[in-house]
This record gives sequence, structure tokens and C-alpha cells, in this order.
Amino acid sequence: MGLFSGKKIRDNKDKTDERAVKIYAGKKGKDKSLKELQTEDKKKEQNKKSMKDLYKDSKSTVLPAKENKEVKAKNQFSRAYRILIKPMVTEKASIIASANKYIFQVSRDANKIEISKAINDVYGIKPVSVNIVTMGGKKTRYGRITGKRKNWKKAVITLPEGSSIKLYEGV
Repeated sequence: MGLFSGKKIRDNKDKTDERAVKIYAGKKGKDKSLKELQTEDKKKEQNKKSMKDLYKDSKSTVLPAKENKEVKAKNQFSRAYRILIKPMVTEKASIIASANKYIFQVSRDANKIEISKAINDVYGIKPVSVNIVTMGGKKTRYGRITGKRKNWKKAVITLPEGSSIKLYEGV
């Protein structure tokens, strides 16, 4: 360990210089003095280019304003799909759909504003109103073990007249 620290080499120049030169020259495969080897290493370090220098001439990574908007839109979609978990496909939901109202299971931490923005982002329709209901989880039982499902949140979304979401295709 002492061979490579500069402190010991300075203190015991006679003993450690010879050892350091032998080890250093052995790694390099050459019989040169310590100063020659050190000057060669300094030259090599000066010639090395940093990663910034290597990629300086290539195309810039900054996207134009138009592409930045597209990336931003993709990020909004990813958030929108986290807010809207799934549409509720039930008898009651299909009856209500005739009145331009659609029911979605939504994230428990979502609010009305986030839900309306998510509907606008995903389906391209701005809702007239959003009503939220927090549903309590049902009690469950497996043999002797009793438990409870998680609470969840559903949103009833009212769309303007003449617009609709095609949820029930293929159901």
C-alpha cells in the first residue's frame, strides 16, 4: 500500500523509488526511469478526451420545441392512465351510458380536476361534470380467515351531448 502513496515515496526516496520503478516498469513492460514513465502517463492523460468531447460533434440531444411537446404529452398520458384504472363494465354502467354518463374506477388519490384532465387526454373529450364516490372494500372470508378488500374510488363522468366513448365494443 505504501508504494503507491506519494508520501512514502518522498520520505524514503532511495528504497521505494527502486521498488516503484520496478513495479511500474513491470506493468508497462519497459525498462525506463520513473520520471520518463510519469511524463508518458501525463501525455496520455492530456490526449484522453472526456465523454463530452467525444459526443460534442454528434447531433445535439436537445429536442426541438415541437418534439418536447410530444414528449410532454406522452408523460401526461402515462399519468392519465395511472389515474383512470379501468372502465366499469356493468349492467348499471351500460344503462347510464345512454345518458352520456360513464363510470370509471380511478386512483384513490385522484381528484375531480385530475380525472377530467385524464379523460380529456385519453379520449379527447372534455367532461361536463365529474362525480366521485369512494367505495368501501367488501368483507371477505376464506375458510376461518376473514379479511377486507381495499377501498376504491369510482368516478361518474358526464359528457356533453353528442359525444360518446366507445367502451363496450366487443363486450
